[in-house]
Amino acid sequence: MAELTKRLSLRRVQIYFSSFYLNILIMTISSARLLLVSVVSLGLLSACDSQPKATEADSTATVVADSPVEATVGDTTGMTANGLAGEVKPTGPKPAWGPNLDDDQAAVLEQLQSFAPKPLSTLTPKEARKQPGPKEAVDKQIRVSKIVLPPMNCDTMGKSLGGVKARIYTPKVGTAPYPVIVYYHGGGWVIANLDAYHASAQALCEQSGAVVVSVAYRQAPEYKFPAAHDDSFAAYQWVLKNAASIKGNPNKVAVAGESAGGNLACAVSMMARDKKVALPKHQLLVYPIAGYDMNTPSYQASEAGYMPLDKGAMAWFFKHYLRTPADGKDPRIDLVNANLKGLPATTIIAADYDPLKSEGKTLADRLQAAGVKVNYKLYEGTVHEFFGMAAVLADAKDAQSVAVEGLKGGLR
Repeated sequence: MAELTKRLSLRRVQIYFSSFYLNILIMTISSARLLLVSVVSLGLLSACDSQPKATEADSTATVVADSPVEATVGDTTGMTANGLAGEVKPTGPKPAWGPNLDDDQAAVLEQLQSFAPKPLSTLTPKEARKQPGPKEAVDKQIRVSKIVLPPMNCDTMGKSLGGVKARIYTPKVGTAPYPVIVYYHGGGWVIANLDAYHASAQALCEQSGAVVVSVAYRQAPEYKFPAAHDDSFAAYQWVLKNAASIKGNPNKVAVAGESAGGNLACAVSMMARDKKVALPKHQLLVYPIAGYDMNTPSYQASEAGYMPLDKGAMAWFFKHYLRTPADGKDPRIDLVNANLKGLPATTIIAADYDPLKSEGKTLADRLQAAGVKVNYKLYEGTVHEFFGMAAVLADAKDAQSVAVEGLKGGLR
């Protein structure tokens, strides 16, 4: 009996201690759960508190171009259709003659106006060549807007093409032989040079993957009509015969030009056709001089004071380049009344506030009537010379894309 009582007492002790430790375990688990909930709650609150800070940081991030800067800010080296890196807006009202100018275009004109340019009619050709122009206005806008320019993606070198000076742009990527674009700069056959139109030539090289031959033809009044046209055709013929020496394919050659250069490019195509020389595979004509009629609707509208080109400036160009008014009727000048049959497929880029707008559209219509495939595009809110301003103008970026698409199609 005593032995049984002893065993029952021991069992009660075991049960007591088991219950004690079980309660401790339950309390521990409960405390841990409470601690976990507290930690999670604090974490969520912390996350909520940090969200506005992240949003604020994102909103103040600085946007720059994709590539590092190699050129000094304001230099046009590296100017491509790479994306606008800074705000480009005018600081004052738009000019009375251009109420529908795009903001970025109006901003560049403000920079041009800041140089207080004199009308060409009051200057000699030598004086006019020293006067700041659209290129300098773009350079200033780049500085004002703090735009970061990418490095060049093509190599350049000077070369004589059988006596005609030129600058060769060669892609840094791809494999030779490359297609070739023979490019003619603007300036009314009188002013400007390869540097003034460097941005356009570089953009065509980088975006098309072609060698670009930028031709420095002779200019007036030192060399009158048809000197610039003769040099332009001689350069084209040199390229056909010597393309391999510049890593080019002689069977894939196109022509391109702006303003007076657009006139030269189309004239080269006509001369190639008439002289039984291989035709260009495509021609890019950017707001070309295409006629001698200065009474068209766009010429008349430009008398309101268009910048950088108006009717008075065009009259000045014709006076210095043409030997006599009769030269204005030559088909190499008066493209809209020339024989346009058999010319290569053509891309025409037109500007809105431009004395050459009317004749550019007439040229497009007459090329189509002659059986030539034409892609014509007018950019509203722009001025003459906008094409090479892709570093600061959205429309210039688009225009270059349209131009390159046509060139690539012809050079395949």
